[in-house]
Amino acid sequence: MPKSILIVDDSEVIRRALRRMIEESNHFVVCGEAANGKEAIDQAARLHPDLVVLDMSMPEMNGLEAAKVLKQMLPTIPLILYTSHADSVVKEHARAIGFHAVVPKGTGAEVILVHAKNLLGVATGHS
Repeated sequence: MPKSILIVDDSEVIRRALRRMIEESNHFVVCGEAANGKEAIDQAARLHPDLVVLDMSMPEMNGLEAAKVLKQMLPTIPLILYTSHADSVVKEHARAIGFHAVVPKGTGAEVILVHAKNLLGVATGHS
């Protein structure tokens, strides 16, 4: 059974691109999308995804703030930060909050699938 992923990004273009890439994989399904941290918390509480991909810079509540709540609510859920602000300070702060991986947006979204497979114990091979 495919593992479920919640996508959280204020850009609809990014969410659509991530959804397309994730759904092309045989291992994952997108269970929901959110445009900010508050929506992410609501969606995660309702959907109980296997993994959450969060942007950092979003209106209302950013990804770092949302991650703190998500880790209290669903402590075992893996979190991936997908951000254009992936310097060493952000990476260190993200890991301290509980993110399992930080993926710079410039590196390509496929890296998210690699991390997701590793974090969720999905056998590697062709998507």
